[in-house]
Amino acid sequence: MSEQARRRTPTSPKGAPPKAPRPHRRPKKDPVRILAFEVLRAVDERDAYANLVLPPLLKKAREKNEGFDGRDAALATELVYGTLRRQGTYDAIIAACVDRPLREVDPPVLDVLALGAHQLLGTRIPSHAAVSATVELARVVLGDGRAKFVNAVLRKIAQDDFDTWVARVAPPYEDDAEDHLAVVHSHPRWVVSALWDALGGGRAGIEELLTADNERPEVTLVARPGRATTAELAEAADTEPGRWSPYALRMAEGGDPGTIEAVRESRAGVQDEGSQLVAIALANAPLDGPDTRWLDGCAGPGGKAALLGALAAERGAALLASEKQPHRARLVERALAGNPGPYQVVAADGTRPPWREGSFDRVLMDVPCSGLGALRRRPEARWRRRPGDLDGFAPLQRGLLTEALRAVRVGGVVGYATCSPHLAETRVVVDDVLKKTGGAELVDARPLFPGVPSLGDGPDVQLWPHLHGTDAMYLALIRRTA
Repeated sequence: MSEQARRRTPTSPKGAPPKAPRPHRRPKKDPVRILAFEVLRAVDERDAYANLVLPPLLKKAREKNEGFDGRDAALATELVYGTLRRQGTYDAIIAACVDRPLREVDPPVLDVLALGAHQLLGTRIPSHAAVSATVELARVVLGDGRAKFVNAVLRKIAQDDFDTWVARVAPPYEDDAEDHLAVVHSHPRWVVSALWDALGGGRAGIEELLTADNERPEVTLVARPGRATTAELAEAADTEPGRWSPYALRMAEGGDPGTIEAVRESRAGVQDEGSQLVAIALANAPLDGPDTRWLDGCAGPGGKAALLGALAAERGAALLASEKQPHRARLVERALAGNPGPYQVVAADGTRPPWREGSFDRVLMDVPCSGLGALRRRPEARWRRRPGDLDGFAPLQRGLLTEALRAVRVGGVVGYATCSPHLAETRVVVDDVLKKTGGAELVDARPLFPGVPSLGDGPDVQLWPHLHGTDAMYLALIRRTA
């Protein structure tokens, strides 16, 4: 045998025949973790929202893989939302385990590492299983080379539990309270500051709120009056009564609203109890004179409009639901389809309305906002928003409220609502518009939330996840006086 052939054909000791090369093992595909990774990539690459991306992927997985059951869907959901909610904390922990700035780590690698960190630190999955499953995922979606990097980082993370890591990577509260809370509770520092200002100070309250933002929200149903009843929904699914709204039911964990006939027929819907309370409060606000014409000026995607339409129908009133974006207006039409009373849906810009001044008795203006009040449901929004975004919303919010006050008749009532507790989107907007327009006064909204505690000094109402179990909805009621 030539010398060249000897280099190409290694021999074993003592002249034994050479061993066959070890076959390359294909990575084992895990549909649950691959699905979770795909959702995280969509959130990062396309600015998608997990609550819109995840359901169709779960449906596709069930249709494609008969073995993909409810437990798999629950795990995929937990991996996605748990990772997104704790992303800031996990990033700080991962940064302590790598030898380069996180911005130099490829985003897909960071997504895999975050999924692994959540399994290690935020679930009951055994450490060895969490590392093994995540490394296998890395081999499938990243390749063998980067899977080795993932393995090394996760083994470092696995050496300590969540509390130990947080104590290591978060600055002491005494040195920098906002940064400490930001790392511990996985919120951007500016969001912590804004929420703290809205609450009015105190460590206990802000920690309770940030903790509530990281908890999985309940699925809440609304039985639209005159179309469905809470008793009907309770017979169709495992539920408990809502805390505050007479039309609300809370579904048991893992319940699927899509299995309920009334939901499929739009006689009922999925709606946070805070949103229900805002619509109910506007509908019940006292006013003088006729009560036959109602307006929802920012109606998309239709949840509040459907409840308002049902309440209006009970009183013989007609609802006009307006939404600027045509595709969202179609969602409103779908939500209102079959409403027992008169209604109309139009695609119109609320800042340049087609209706005449003083046309309505009641007006709801649930304005576009930062969405900081719904971080439980859309945890990715906390990382996507920037402080400068509020400057972009400000002119629109003021314009919509100004036009709402023109749209309502003298003696009628406007409800200004946001799904944000940020003062720049709530009281500051209301105060600015009232100073400029005149001829309007605030109405105490608190009596219109019967039984709901901790509503503050009024006259407006701010709901909170940690106090009320709702999204952080804000409502100011304003009566036109001239």
